[in-house]
Amino acid sequence: MRQAKRILVTGGAGFLGSFLCERLLQEKHEVICVDNFFTGRRGNVAHLLDDKSFEIIRHDITFPLYVEVDEIYNLACPASPVHYQFDPVQTTKTSVHGAINMLGLAKRVGARILQASTSEVYGDPEIHPQPEGYWGKVNPIGPRSCYDEGKRCAETLFFDYWRQHSLRIKVARIFNTYGPRMQADDGRVVSNFIVQALQNKPITVYGNGEQTRSFCYVDDLIGGLVGLMGTKDEVTGPINLGNPVEFTMLELANLVIELTGSRSKIKFLPLPADDPRQRRPDIGLATRELGWKPKVQLREGLARTVAHFEDRLSLCASQSVAAE
Repeated sequence: MRQAKRILVTGGAGFLGSFLCERLLQEKHEVICVDNFFTGRRGNVAHLLDDKSFEIIRHDITFPLYVEVDEIYNLACPASPVHYQFDPVQTTKTSVHGAINMLGLAKRVGARILQASTSEVYGDPEIHPQPEGYWGKVNPIGPRSCYDEGKRCAETLFFDYWRQHSLRIKVARIFNTYGPRMQADDGRVVSNFIVQALQNKPITVYGNGEQTRSFCYVDDLIGGLVGLMGTKDEVTGPINLGNPVEFTMLELANLVIELTGSRSKIKFLPLPADDPRQRRPDIGLATRELGWKPKVQLREGLARTVAHFEDRLSLCASQSVAAE
C-alpha cells in the first residue's frame, strides 16, 4: 500500500489543480490546496471540503508560505491569454517569485517539487513535433511573453536549485488540456468553440484555421503529473505531457458543431500576435520514463466537456429566470 503523504497543490482551485486535488485524495493523501482565486474557483473544490484530508488556504504564492509538506505541485499561474494578459506584471511575478517561494519552501522542508510548465516555452516552433531538447522560438517582449518567459524563467530556477542545492525537482511541459471545469470566458479554443456552438453564435476561428493544436483530456494529463512526481529522483524532466494527435482549428470547430448539433457558422478573425502555427508534443520521453500515453480520444473528451457546459449554461439560464 502506498504511504500517505502531505501534499501541497498551488493553484489547487483551478481547472487542473482541482482535478489533481481530487486524484490525490482518492489515493488517500492529505492535500493542502492553495489558491488566490484570481482564476481558481471555490466551486471547483466544493465537493472536497467535507473530506478531513483536504484543507484550503487563500494565499498568493508571490508571498512566502510556511507549511510542512512532503510534496509540492506548483500549478499556480493564469494559463489562458485572456487571464494572463489582464495583469501581465502579476503573471510574471507569479511564475518567477512564486517559483522562488515554492522552491525555498521545498528546500526548507526537504520536499519533492513539481513545476507545471507549458508548451508555450517552445513559442512558435521551428521543429515539429516538439521534443524536450528543443530550446524554442519565443518573443521575449510580445504580449504573450509575460506567460512564456515567466514559465521559462521558472524552469531555469528549478534546474538551478537542482544543481546548486540538490533539490528533488520535476518539470512537466503541459500541452493544450481541456475538460470539465474550464471557464466559459477563459478565451481558450475548446471552451470558446463549445460555448459559442451551444449558443448558436458564430464560431470565431483566427487566421485561416489551418494552425494546429494537440488536445489532451484532463484525466490523462493528471495521470501524467502524478506519474512524473512518482519517478526516481534522477528523472527531473522537463517531460512533455500532451496528446500527440494533431488537429487544425477548422477540424476542431466542425467537430464541436457536430457534437452540439449547433446552427453556428464559422467566422474568421485576424490571427493574434505571436500565435503559434503548430503545436504537437513529442511524448517519447514520457512513454519511456513514465509508461504514459493519453487514452481519451478527442471526440470522447469533447462529448464529456460539452455535457459539462450544457449543464452550466442551463443552470445559469434557470438562475437568471428565477432572479426575474
